[in-house]
This record gives sequence, C-alpha cells and structure tokens, in this order.
Amino acid sequence: MILIRGGRVADPVKLEEYEADLVLEDGRIAGIGHYEDDGTYEQVIDASGLTAAPGLVDVHVHFRDPGLTYKEDIHTGAAAAAAGGFTTVVCMANTKPPADSPDLIRYILEEGKKTGIHVLAAACATVGMKGQQLTDMEALKAAGAAGFTDDGMPLLNGELARLTQEETARLDVPLSLHEEDPSFIRNNGIHRGSAAAQLGIYGSPAVAEDSLVARDCMIALHTGASVNIQHMSSRFAVEAVRLAKRLGARVTAEVTPHHFTLTEDAVLRYGTLAKMNPPLRTEEDRQALIAGLQDGTIDMIATDHAPHSAEEKAKPLTEAPSGILGLETSLALGITELVDKGLLTLPQLMRKMSLNPARLYRLDCGRLEAGAPADLVLFDPEEEWTVEGFHSKSSNSPFLGWKLKGRVHATICGGKIVYSLG
Repeated sequence: MILIRGGRVADPVKLEEYEADLVLEDGRIAGIGHYEDDGTYEQVIDASGLTAAPGLVDVHVHFRDPGLTYKEDIHTGAAAAAAGGFTTVVCMANTKPPADSPDLIRYILEEGKKTGIHVLAAACATVGMKGQQLTDMEALKAAGAAGFTDDGMPLLNGELARLTQEETARLDVPLSLHEEDPSFIRNNGIHRGSAAAQLGIYGSPAVAEDSLVARDCMIALHTGASVNIQHMSSRFAVEAVRLAKRLGARVTAEVTPHHFTLTEDAVLRYGTLAKMNPPLRTEEDRQALIAGLQDGTIDMIATDHAPHSAEEKAKPLTEAPSGILGLETSLALGITELVDKGLLTLPQLMRKMSLNPARLYRLDCGRLEAGAPADLVLFDPEEEWTVEGFHSKSSNSPFLGWKLKGRVHATICGGKIVYSLG
C-alpha cells in the first residue's frame, strides 16, 4: 500500500478542490480522506504543497513507431508522457507503414505494455491513409484499436466520410478527424494572414479547416457517430461545433496548448518551431478557442505531440515538417495560460485533460475516487520552472527557455511510480 499525505485533490468529476490523503492498493485507489502513518504502508509520499489529480489522458500523440523512430519511439514517447503527468495516451495511425493492419496494432500495444503507462492505438480509417477504401475496422477493433483516424490526412470524399462514420457508429468507437482541405492551401503550417504576408507566402487559410468541420459535423447529425474534431484552430470551426452540439450531434473537439497560447506571430519569432497543421492563427481565433474551452464546446486539451529531428526542422520554413512536442509542457501551459489567468479553475482543467478524454475512449480512468485506477499525477501548481530539455528524442518546441508555472513531481500508473522529479 502507498499513502499520499498532506496534499490537495483536484476533482474533475465534482469540480472541487479539497485537502485529502490517498491510499493506493493493488493498483486501485483504496480510499480518499485523512489517514495516519501507522507504519503499515509500504511507502508514504509527502504531498505537502502538491495537488493530486487523475493521471492525464492524451488522445492525440505521435510516437513515430514503427518506421520513424529516429524522431521518437514508443518507449521515449511514453517517458515524455510520464514526465508530463500522462498515464494514458492514444497513438495516431500515421506511422510507417500506416497502422491499418491488426498485426501493427498488436505491435504498438505490446510495446506499450512495456513502458509503465497505458499506450493505446488508433487505427487507420482508410487503407494506407489514402482516403479511398475503408479498413477492416471490425478486425482492427478486435486487435485492440481504441478508435479510428487518418490524422494528418483529411477524408476528402464526402460519401466515404459518411460510410466511415456509419461503420464507427456501428462498432461504437470514436472517429477522430484531421480537418484541412488541401485545395485551399498553398503553404501548410502557416496561417494565411499578416505573418504569411510578411514572409511573402500564401499560407493556409482558415476556410480549409472550417469547410470540413462544418461538413463532418452535419454528417455526424445523420450518422449518430462519435466524431472528434482534432486540434481546432479557427473561431468559425468552433462555432460549427457549437451548433452541431446544440442540434444533437455526438461531436467532441480538442485543442492543443500551443493553439490556445500562441498566434500566427510566433512563426516570425520561432520559425519552423512554430509551424504546425493546422497553423497558429489570429488572436481572435485564440480567444475563441479559450471561450470554447470555457463553455464546453471544446471538450479536451490534447497535445498533438509531434516529434521531428533537428535536421528536419532546420529546413526552410516552407519545406520543414509541421508539428511540435507537447507532452512535457502541456499541463504547465494549461496552468500558466488558463488557470493562473482565471480562465479555468484547476478542476476544470483536469476535466479537459483527464476525465473528458477518458470518456471519449470509454476508459476506466480520469477520476479520483475509491475503486478507481491508481493512475494519478502529483504536481505543484505554484512552482515556476524553466523549460530546458525533454525526455523525448526530439526537441522541436517553441517553448524551450520559457518560464512556466505548474511542475509535475510524480506520475503514478497502476499504483506504481513511473516518473519522479527526484
């Protein structure tokens, strides 16, 4: 048994904060209350000054394994996740080859079991992520796929998009969608706005995102599918999701910390380190994303953790790959940019980072209560620290050198300590 004493609890179910001790036994939470150290515990953790919350759940990571392991692999990705307070992650399917076969899904899951955290896998929605033919979703689900996505590639054919939603609805699994219509885009990763104009490039206009979000939200109304709109960046897309929810669609949405923190101007300062798909947009868009988090239009914060090598990111802006790291700075950015500024409470942030993501994938986690899994994070919401390095293989982040508030001290998964600040 483990006793965690003297800390506070951030409860995403009740949306409350309170002082309490926790007892962990046999991989579960045995009790929450006030307990004395009577010598019967195998380990006693002094949590004075720390907050305990459910282990964070990230529904959108790229661990690049198999095929691109010079950027990241399942083990280094999991180490980065644990250091960031995450106990469950969902790997995207754009590996090399893409995760469209049961054998590949089984490989990811088996490697994930060796890491100490819960590594889940989403399988491809279409064969080879080519947007032409549906995968055998039933076989992939039987192999352990948690859901489906062609993340990185949109489903451009409307009829295929409908069929995909109908099949995932039949199997009762989520479908996550990357919403960018390439016909509108000349230079991906940079918003078509003032920064692109200064750089002398066309960029990626918001209509590329808005048009597909609107289409797929309306299709979801007719299919009843559980559709998750990934990494939202546009204020008009937020409005489309808000309308779809009001009409009764089973639509959820996620936003990344970099999209609620930065704007298009970041690409002028950080270059390729601020290039991502969809791109950072205007301050008006950023404020709309925050408003979406506040009113529940946006359900989740997901990192879109996207490692790339230094050599790749050193290429010219229009040639370098899009994407940044996210796992090790996500919680701190949420605290610094949202909680510390009074935009969300700490329990509300935990709902976006643990409970709601767990609900999307029908997982038995994301909450702190007796009988729940002993997956939790201990962090100091007041501690300032400087981003100086990563457990990831890569270091492509514009947040290097930033001073953030909120530091992870320990991550516990299944009752075992998988990360400790030391």
